Amino acid sequence: MKKRQLGSLEVSALGFGCMGLSYGYGPAIEKQKAIDVIRRAVERGVTFFDTAEAYGPFANEELVGEALAPHRERLVIATKFGFNIAPDGQRGPGLNSRPEHIRQVAEASLKRLKTEVIDLFYQHRVDPDVAIEDVAGTVKDLIQEGKVKHFGLSEAGANTIRRAHAIQR
Repeated sequence: MKKRQLGSLEVSALGFGCMGLSYGYGPAIEKQKAIDVIRRAVERGVTFFDTAEAYGPFANEELVGEALAPHRERLVIATKFGFNIAPDGQRGPGLNSRPEHIRQVAEASLKRLKTEVIDLFYQHRVDPDVAIEDVAGTVKDLIQEGKVKHFGLSEAGANTIRRAHAIQR
């Protein structure tokens, strides 16, 4: 498998977006089959796996965590935060990237993913009610605490990216 640079991360040229295994494109596939598919991807050289707390919610991160646990040290796992999802899985309206919610999501994602660190933690959608500087500062703190390695943004414009980058690369 060819490799690519994703910032300072080296990842397989093909990544595995895991959402469809448990959410979004019809009914979830049977758990063991999903685990087998993910592990087969690892055997074929895939090293980058993407998930999110919103997929299920929570079910996809749990699946990915279980499937990748035996291979964790040589893989890159990306997960996302930013939707208004309560710890019990109830979806609220809109987005939620308040600093305390980001921290709550990070802690819960670490447990579901069965890992000590999230390789890439990124905001799923820009939250217009929370300054991007506050979002970037919270993730910067998580990086300094060793819970996250890298920060990213999804569906953000250039100005938003520049403002976030000024706080945390």
